[in-house]
Amino acid sequence: MTDTLRPVDTAVGTAVDAPHGAQKLKRSIGVVGGTLLTLSCVTPASTLFVVVPDLFGSLGTATALTIAIGSLLCIAVAFCYSELGTLIPSAGGEYAMVSTLAGRLAGWLVFVLSLLVVMIVPPVIAMGTADYLAPIVHLDPALAGAGVMLLATLAGLLDLRANAWITGVFLVLEVIAAAVVAVLGFTHGHRGPGSLVSMQVADAHGGTDTVTAMLVVSGLAIALFVTQGFSTAVYLSEELEHPRRNVARTVLATLAISSVIILVPVVAITFGASDLSELTGGDIGSMVTAWSNSAVGTFVSLCVALAIINAGIVMVIQNSRVLFASARDQAWPGPVNHVLAKLGRFGSPWVATLAVGVPGAALCFVNLDTLYGVTGVSVTGMYLLVAVAALLSRRGHHRHTPAWRMPLWPAVPVLLIAVLAYILTQQETGYLLWTGGITAAATLYWALYLRPRPDTRWLVTLPEDAQA
Repeated sequence: MTDTLRPVDTAVGTAVDAPHGAQKLKRSIGVVGGTLLTLSCVTPASTLFVVVPDLFGSLGTATALTIAIGSLLCIAVAFCYSELGTLIPSAGGEYAMVSTLAGRLAGWLVFVLSLLVVMIVPPVIAMGTADYLAPIVHLDPALAGAGVMLLATLAGLLDLRANAWITGVFLVLEVIAAAVVAVLGFTHGHRGPGSLVSMQVADAHGGTDTVTAMLVVSGLAIALFVTQGFSTAVYLSEELEHPRRNVARTVLATLAISSVIILVPVVAITFGASDLSELTGGDIGSMVTAWSNSAVGTFVSLCVALAIINAGIVMVIQNSRVLFASARDQAWPGPVNHVLAKLGRFGSPWVATLAVGVPGAALCFVNLDTLYGVTGVSVTGMYLLVAVAALLSRRGHHRHTPAWRMPLWPAVPVLLIAVLAYILTQQETGYLLWTGGITAAATLYWALYLRPRPDTRWLVTLPEDAQA
């Protein structure tokens, strides 16, 4: 854990060869393009329509409060990402940051957790497509999700700048859909602001149950997942111009915008649902139709379907960069590293893109509740390790490295570590066991393969122009 890393000094330039013979990503987007891509990865509308209904089902009127608490926690997380992302701007994201500051084993474990997240989240979102294409065509959710994942994989092979514009157009449509829901919910309100803290949820028999504080704490793992995509800015740091400045701007701006886009409609839905059973049912499409007409309901549904496709594209882009960076840093046997680090005609890591997109299509056939549970635990654990790295970010030579620095350090990471550790203790045992088992297997791989080869494997380095 104390075997930390230092940046590798290489010549600054435009050469395509990076350390270990891998190719280097090119800086091609500014803060606007990066923000569009990052917001699209958060995919506010698809999160609102696909993930939030499950929270309504378990938390009822406490859903908005839980998401608000999660968003506040994410401010502290965003501070950590902003400081570490500008201190260590690498496509490896969390694992590059944690490896450099907390040691190679800690970096490997956070890589495994991030890989779980980036492999599971896209199919979770993609499987919601069928529900919102229902006004036009009825599809099996798993098949529709797999189709979206394959389409996103093909789009992910294109140039990043082109994808920024494609996803930007889709993002506008999904924001419009969220705005329509918010307006309709507020104008058809059946309850007032007091309902947001009434802590009520409908039971299976049409009665009313109380949402306990422990249920809210348990729900925070999914609430953190709701705005999780702001970390995409860190994954794109090797392709952002002026990363020392633009990474922090993109992370913080994305969190603020996405929190508003998600939380305002959730409040509106809480006000506008005709009764507690309808709110707990979480069928937002039916609520929109009831508040307006079938044409508006169909429009919103199609916007959400496009938003899901948009999310799939951006998530495949992000995830391929993680896998590309791990191959460049020699995480796998030689032949595997060589293949995963290949860049295609458009400058994208095409083999890594296929390696995350195709298995993502297969995951669409896995039980959805299991995917949600493992993702919530993985995101919480990943954030915890990032907070530990942030606590170590100002020791040694890192203290003097030019970077964006968070306010209230070290109180922010210390408080975040305590809160996230507690949230983990409140998760279901089965999900903890699934995630823990995968992490244990990864630790065994580390002990038997990576650790004995410190000079040739898991060589986490910064790109050659990291100090730009």
